[in-house]
Amino acid sequence: MKIIYSKKHNQHAPPYQFLGGRPAPYPEVPERAERVLQALNAQGFTEVVFSRAFAPDAVRAVHDPGYLHYLEHVHAAWVDAGGTSAAGLIPDTFAMRTVRGKPDTLIYQAGYYCFETQTPILEGTYEAALASAGCALIGAELLLEGERAAYALCRPPGHHAGWDVYGGYCYLNNAAIAAAQLSREGRVAILDVDFHHGNGTQDIFYGSNEVLFVSIHADPNRKYPYFSGFADEEGQGEGRGFSRNFPLEAGVDEARYLEVLDRALDAVHAFGPAFFVVSLGVDTCQGDPLGDFELSLEAFTHIGERLGQMGLPTLLAQEGGYDLETVGTCVGNVLQAFDR
Repeated sequence: MKIIYSKKHNQHAPPYQFLGGRPAPYPEVPERAERVLQALNAQGFTEVVFSRAFAPDAVRAVHDPGYLHYLEHVHAAWVDAGGTSAAGLIPDTFAMRTVRGKPDTLIYQAGYYCFETQTPILEGTYEAALASAGCALIGAELLLEGERAAYALCRPPGHHAGWDVYGGYCYLNNAAIAAAQLSREGRVAILDVDFHHGNGTQDIFYGSNEVLFVSIHADPNRKYPYFSGFADEEGQGEGRGFSRNFPLEAGVDEARYLEVLDRALDAVHAFGPAFFVVSLGVDTCQGDPLGDFELSLEAFTHIGERLGQMGLPTLLAQEGGYDLETVGTCVGNVLQAFDR
């Protein structure tokens, strides 16, 4: 299986985030991607394809043009207006989206497009996000060329980024961008196994019957992103029935998780997709600082086996996983088992 990677992810390295109004450690660090790449190389995954430039239409297919203009230009506008914080641009006022007004001044749009204080924009953030999306797009191209599977080592991650919002360390929705590309050739199923609900991916495809979105995640009654991922969110309009959510309790062990995964994969099978995209978060591993599931390292082998048994052209796109000691092993176990 080919690994798609970009060194440009290092251009995005926030020193901290704001939680509860105070600076806090930023867990989505560049070392995450390096640890994964090192672990995969050690396990024999040595064929690396580097991200490259791509047509902007691929991103516009899932993101609002005004939002993309904001991401590309807001940091420079913020600096010109006197912004100097090492943490980058973080909004201090948030829009009520029931009120549709949006200011013309770019830096004041931050609270319109961003939905929390954990996802700053630095000078290199947009370039890093574009390169991350490029990794997913190359993965989609490989599937279209006949590859059975590809792994996109995306950083920053993407599944919290919606049509015109960002947060959760995500700026561009890598999995959604790849799925939109693949959907030109056939129906696509997205399975999100990150600990947190992929609210952005669901938002993008909530009205679509060409892309199925299935997510297994922590119950939003108790974990981020809090406002999406409930079991009764099933899509709308033509997309009704094409979003499936499996919110879970704390302390989920391997047996419980695999039972739910089998139900999720049954939904994918029933949909009959031509392509399969997996938002591969491994923050479900026991000890992850942002999760509270109890999956062992071996559980990820069993997850990979089940994904591979689907027999579909599959793109695995990296999402979360914040324990630097285990993130690479978790990903490697999934890919090794998938490739058997």
